[in-house]
Amino acid sequence: AFVKHSAGNGMDIFRIFDSLNYLPNLKAAMEAVRETHAVCEGTICYTGNILDDQRDKYPLEYYVKLAKELEKMGAHTLCIKDMAGLCRPYAAQKLVKTLRQEVGLPIHFHTHDTSGVNAASVLKATEAGVDIADLAIASLSGSTSQPNLNSVVAALDHTPRETGLDLGALNEFSDYWEAVRRVYAPFDTGPRSGIGDIYEHEMPGGQYTNLREQAESMGLGARWKEVARTYAEVNDLFGDIVKVTPSSKVVGDMTMFLVTRGIKPADVVNLEPGATPFPQSVIDMMKGRLGKPVGGWPRKVQKVVLGKQKPLKGRPGADLKPLNLERTRKKVEEEISRKVNDDDLLSYLMYPDVFKDYNKFRRQYGDVSVLPSSTYFYGLQLGEEITVDIEEGKTLYIKLINVSDADEEGVRTLTFELNGYPREVEIADASMNVLERAIAKADPGNDLHVGAPIPGIITEVAVGIGAKVAKGDKLLTMEAMKMQTTVYAAADGVVDKINVGIGESVESKDLIMELREA
Repeated sequence: AFVKHSAGNGMDIFRIFDSLNYLPNLKAAMEAVRETHAVCEGTICYTGNILDDQRDKYPLEYYVKLAKELEKMGAHTLCIKDMAGLCRPYAAQKLVKTLRQEVGLPIHFHTHDTSGVNAASVLKATEAGVDIADLAIASLSGSTSQPNLNSVVAALDHTPRETGLDLGALNEFSDYWEAVRRVYAPFDTGPRSGIGDIYEHEMPGGQYTNLREQAESMGLGARWKEVARTYAEVNDLFGDIVKVTPSSKVVGDMTMFLVTRGIKPADVVNLEPGATPFPQSVIDMMKGRLGKPVGGWPRKVQKVVLGKQKPLKGRPGADLKPLNLERTRKKVEEEISRKVNDDDLLSYLMYPDVFKDYNKFRRQYGDVSVLPSSTYFYGLQLGEEITVDIEEGKTLYIKLINVSDADEEGVRTLTFELNGYPREVEIADASMNVLERAIAKADPGNDLHVGAPIPGIITEVAVGIGAKVAKGDKLLTMEAMKMQTTVYAAADGVVDKINVGIGESVESKDLIMELREA
């Protein structure tokens, strides 16, 4: 349904990949794309180093085999997805040259410039006859983004592989996007230069910045090197897997879980099976819900994580029951009290919690997408006026006149002009922390005290006051920077107090729940 809807709305190319290169997971999507007008791009996720004979899990033959299978499955084009920028220049040349000899598909090279040398990988792939390469406009290139389009265009001028693109026009585009990028500066947290340790931890470009932000939010910013080293060790623990969303996120979840608890990855196999509250994403992956990596999962690790749970057999999702879309649409409409179009329905089906949070935000604040980005992020400055197009032919002129001091309840009065007419609105200043509720800290020596293992937001409370729980029962779920953490009972008991609610933020070691002896 998603593929058909997207193609009907103008999507022309679908890059289809699996985070473990588990090809059975691609079959349904590839067949769906082939039933539309769109291009079906079968994708190989690259990891390891085909030039290193000592690292033999992902040799050249592995990628050739995948490429041939994707060709048989009906791919129109073949993508090499180098999500972490690990494909070194001479590896790119060797891989592209070999694939051109072995399959009859146009080859598309996607890489990231985290190492700082991946423009060279693109140029070497070009020498080997690559058909398409992903690059980024100059002012948005480099680091965890793609290599510099403008520079590669210049490098290929007056050669047999000249692109025909206008360098002057590209430079003008770059000037525009450089100004736009400044607006997003607080979120621009990638490394400021190329980093060589990418070849050690192998984090995908998109995850590097996310995991670093997550580490900062959990007070681990100063221990980033340790986090990166642990990420590499967790990858080895899992059997050296392909790492791209969502498998890379699972490696990151396990990394933060172990670092915050002082557990070394090498010691995981010594833990009691089923006794450690690993992140749900780790349990799901070891159970087979993402598919199977080449060589399977390490048996000892799988046993420790799953305990008595049994791994799935066959392709994940193969036994899912058919979904009644119209029945689901009616259910969602009842939940959010408005009509649900196809975009809404598909968003809900893929990301139900995210969709509900988004809908709640829209109901509370309206369509903030009409605001200038700088205003949305930073607010209006005194005397500043903006225009907001709320619909075709209807423009609002908004000018901030004054912001009062906060009263004893932390409320400020904002005076502004709306299309020239004065208006006032009272707003609670969240930064004032008025009547902030103090939460006691859990006693680490008391198993009846349930403490927050990490700073985060409570997303689910699985029990109520008076509920009997056994050691290992699920009590609640927390989230920090997209990492879900489940909190389990450390002892048998009865829930006596619940000190938090869904949506509340807590700090590490806060006493979030209290048990009493049964």
